[in-house]
Amino acid sequence: MRRALLCLAAGILMMTPALTAPAAAQTAVPASQASRIERVVSPGGIEAWLVRQTHLPILAVSFAFRGGTAQDLPGREGTANLMTALLDEGAGDLDSEAFNGRLQDRAIEVSFSASRDLFSGSLRTLTEHRAEALDLLRLALTRPRFDPAPLERMRQAVLASVRRASTNAGSIASDTFWATAFPGHPYGRRGAGTLDSVAAITAADLSTLHRRLLARDHLKIAVVGDITAAELAPLLDMVFGDLPAKAELTPVPEAVIAGTGERRVIPLDVPQATISFGLPGLKRDDPDFIPAFVLNHILGGSGFSSRLYQEVREKRGLAYSVSSGLAAFDAAGLVTGGTSTRNDRAAESLAVITAELKRLGAEGPTELELEQAKRYLIGSWALRFETSTQIASNLIRLQLDGFQPDYLDRRNGLIDAVSLDDVRRVARRLFGDPKMLVVVVGKPEGM
Repeated sequence: MRRALLCLAAGILMMTPALTAPAAAQTAVPASQASRIERVVSPGGIEAWLVRQTHLPILAVSFAFRGGTAQDLPGREGTANLMTALLDEGAGDLDSEAFNGRLQDRAIEVSFSASRDLFSGSLRTLTEHRAEALDLLRLALTRPRFDPAPLERMRQAVLASVRRASTNAGSIASDTFWATAFPGHPYGRRGAGTLDSVAAITAADLSTLHRRLLARDHLKIAVVGDITAAELAPLLDMVFGDLPAKAELTPVPEAVIAGTGERRVIPLDVPQATISFGLPGLKRDDPDFIPAFVLNHILGGSGFSSRLYQEVREKRGLAYSVSSGLAAFDAAGLVTGGTSTRNDRAAESLAVITAELKRLGAEGPTELELEQAKRYLIGSWALRFETSTQIASNLIRLQLDGFQPDYLDRRNGLIDAVSLDDVRRVARRLFGDPKMLVVVVGKPEGM
């Protein structure tokens, strides 16, 4: 609810469009146990991926629908975001106080979030409260109330976040970057909306978007916990069966990042300049995505060995952190990145970043860099599956990307198979002529 609300309103530049989840009870399950995934189909035809765990009395459910903030109507930007904050503010016969009281009495966790392409949610509960938790989730998804008092309360919370974001360097950089990268496109709009658009959203707008987005044809579900396939199957129909059969999504046009080669400086009286940059990347179904994933780790991925980290922070002390990432949306692919640095060193920082992109495009990575990247990416894979909530969330991501359960076992092999020729070819493809869109917010000297 409020967590998703504040994240979207902050307008943080998204490095990867992946679903994330908070820490839950420790239930470590190695990714190699992909064979434990059961595909459960309800009597009504609703499918879920199930990982049964009996050692802890916990049930975690993650789900996602295609269609997110990109489905907001012009002039009503922020509708999907506001809806995430209201689905558990009263549903069915329960008003906001009664609904949240039942959640709190049973320590049931329910949350919803919206990204550009997805509307998603999760539930976590003790097994003994499973029936009540799933019934509350059913009500939130199928019979939300959008009552006036909660609507106005959540609206004011969003508006306060939008106002704060308007003076935050990171938010300004992000908003300007996406608006410039995708002018006139749904990806270029603020997911949290604007002061005018949020003020204009009505309960009818929320109800209409709810009906359009939350439908069974684009639904993906993952369940982890102490439940059998036979028990789960009818519960899928109980929770999700009353949703419409088909979503009413507006097609999102294919897009390529605009503004490459452009540098935009937004004056703001702050001691540090925030730099956001981006250039054309790859969508998830591109045959070169896995080599690009490895290549990005070498350029500016997690860890302390990336080229950007070494050149910008370690060798020159220009910034505390710097990173890059692959943003693979349904209708566009980008390489994005950013850093924050002193105003008097912003020009130097950007010059170093640009030089590293050009060098990587011209020469590609070294054999040692490739081997170190593969070891890190393979070794850290299991860390994504340490909790029941993380497992469910990652299984949703696999479904959305079109993979089968065996991808859990195949993924490290795909990483290991990436050759030096592969990453050098992709480096030439992505960075051979690295014309970037750059947005700088602050008082950068020499820019």
